[in-house]
Amino acid sequence: ETEGTFPVVIIFHGFSGQRHEMPVVGTDEALFQRTARVLAEQGYASLRIDFIGSGESDGEWADTTFSGQIADALAAVDHVCALDGIDPNRVAVLGLSQGGLVAASTAGRDQRVASAILWSAVASPVSTYSDLLGADAVSAGLTGGADDLVTAALPWGATTTLKGSFFRDLYMVDPVAEITAFRGPLLVIVGLNDTIVSPQPQSGEVYLVYHQGDEALVQLDADHMFDCLARPDKVDEAIGATVEWLDKTL
Repeated sequence: ETEGTFPVVIIFHGFSGQRHEMPVVGTDEALFQRTARVLAEQGYASLRIDFIGSGESDGEWADTTFSGQIADALAAVDHVCALDGIDPNRVAVLGLSQGGLVAASTAGRDQRVASAILWSAVASPVSTYSDLLGADAVSAGLTGGADDLVTAALPWGATTTLKGSFFRDLYMVDPVAEITAFRGPLLVIVGLNDTIVSPQPQSGEVYLVYHQGDEALVQLDADHMFDCLARPDKVDEAIGATVEWLDKTL
């Protein structure tokens, strides 16, 4: 590393999430706070962002799209590469769930990404969001206009309202196609009990099939969020595997 500069990991949250992500049971940290702390202890800077319309960012959640989040991610790469103290040749992306789709797409589109890590990444948007939002909502989102609002019930009891433009992107953004353009090292971590992005490990393996270069698949006996609401040890396994990967590739 250049004297006085650090490698950096840009971290992308999941669908309807925010930059800290969900709490890790038995700790006073959220998933990405814990990740960032461990990264810092190992000498890696990190940047967590709230996508536009999420968390504390400006904008409306209903306007969210994959394309918009990828644009936010590319802007984050621009941002960190211009920072004093950051080595622009050692930039990694880490994305969870929908953030994994964003990370894969960002890695494919921006040659400054030197290493990519996907946690429970969405691989087949149509399949995942048809399950998550319901086929009727997807159908309604596609038949209406780009600005027409569609409200869908989520499996955990919440509802979400999105515009037609979100549903169009289910067919127009393909993260597995995007990863074919990424020649850097790729780590994919999946939970074998994931019911949100499923089936596993196949949904993770498909990224490796289409990616050329150094790569690895880590399979955890855990759910979509690496059991963060039940126990911290699987989260720590994911973070540990991530640090080990960065030590090797960044």
